[in-house]
Amino acid sequence: MREEFRADLHLVSQLLVDMAEAVRAAMRNATRALLTADRDAAEAVIARDAEIDSLYRQVEERVCDLLARQAPVASDLRAMITALHVAADVERMGDLADHVAKTALRRHPSPAVPAELRGVFKEMAAVADRIAEKIASVLSEPDVDLAAELDRDDDAMDDLHRDLFKVLLDDDWPYGAETAIDGALLGRFYERYADHAVNAGRQVIYLITGEPVVD
Repeated sequence: MREEFRADLHLVSQLLVDMAEAVRAAMRNATRALLTADRDAAEAVIARDAEIDSLYRQVEERVCDLLARQAPVASDLRAMITALHVAADVERMGDLADHVAKTALRRHPSPAVPAELRGVFKEMAAVADRIAEKIASVLSEPDVDLAAELDRDDDAMDDLHRDLFKVLLDDDWPYGAETAIDGALLGRFYERYADHAVNAGRQVIYLITGEPVVD
């Protein structure tokens, strides 16, 4: 029975890794769609969001089944509760990539962001990709130090978010309110993507140490 439980718990962990890898690819493709008006890339992200949702449901179902069958305690219970929290955050990261792709699709065939914003969004995308890579790594091989790095990465994303608003709120902004609103929403999508990754990383730290991480 114990070996079966461990095998089931390993499967849950692998589903989480699959989710993390999927949301990393989703944001990469969404960014490409955003910056190059790549319709195929945007549509691929939107289509694959259902796959991420399906992985999330599989995590929920398997954890609930394990709770019902095994009545785990102590560290095993912590691992399953952590899995539910992490899955929710990673699923939300997929939703945010989906929002970016839909914004790109709505503006097609024109690029969704003007030239003045391309640089900051490239940097935000690079930070988002680095964060998603780390989440996949710490879910595959839990590592407190690597998970803790996510807070510093999130600080970098917050700095870029502020830089974005400096451009959008400049008196010389030439593109009107609609483009500014799109830019503000897109910035929020990337910023929240990073926040959810940080939350997931903190859950991993809690899993390893048994101590909750607070701001």
